[in-house]
Amino acid sequence: MRTRSVFARSTSSFVVLVLLSLSAGAADWQNSLTKDPPGHFPPLRPLRAKYNFGWSGITAATADVHCALTGDNRSVIEGNGRTVGFVRALWRYDVNYRSVVDTNDLRPIESKEVDITRGKKVTTNLSFNNNGVSRVRDDGSAGGAKPKRFDFPNLNDLQSVLLYLRSQPLKDRSVYRVVVYPETNAYLGTVTVTGREKISVRAGSYNAIKLDLRLNKVGKNLELEPHKKFRRATIWVSDDSDRILLRIEAQVFVGTVFAELQSVQFER
Repeated sequence: MRTRSVFARSTSSFVVLVLLSLSAGAADWQNSLTKDPPGHFPPLRPLRAKYNFGWSGITAATADVHCALTGDNRSVIEGNGRTVGFVRALWRYDVNYRSVVDTNDLRPIESKEVDITRGKKVTTNLSFNNNGVSRVRDDGSAGGAKPKRFDFPNLNDLQSVLLYLRSQPLKDRSVYRVVVYPETNAYLGTVTVTGREKISVRAGSYNAIKLDLRLNKVGKNLELEPHKKFRRATIWVSDDSDRILLRIEAQVFVGTVFAELQSVQFER
């Protein structure tokens, strides 16, 4: 009995130590988040753009993106993407995305994504406030969609994190750490400005700001976990008054994939 008692106390102490270490780790990375408010860089002009996606020079998908400003201080981005060519014959995929952001503080308001693969349709709706995000994901299964909640202050969606980062000075070697909730999970993004260089894409040649992106998944207990499918990415944005996304090269579990600007047209 004494042996069992000693074992029980040892096990209990070990569990407590693990929980304390997880809590300390969660506090450490949260304290390292970027606290700077949105910068004074000019806001993104309304535009229409086209991007291609693929790997090893092969175009696997394309997307049309529309960014607009509304009269009620809202920035709206809408995107429609799809696989193309022989890739579509192997994997038929279509996606529609819409995000609304408050231009006063660059905080997300809501986003909606519709994914269609081989006849299956999945709709994900996100509703943000200062305390976190509410998610409703409907895949057509019996029982209907069940809402879920993730509480974390000042979460970003895909549009708001891009608008926030482009508003910053983006000086060489500066680092930004932000939390983004793109669809079903939260991620810690660490963005490092690695320098300036000239880059040519299908849309033209640009002076560009080069960024390095690392991601960690944020667990249920706010502990950081490695991203199982994403390793790192290099991002180029134009080094001008627009700071539009030019190219992304990401190292993922299947190799290196890319997204590249094909054309852009600014609207009044």
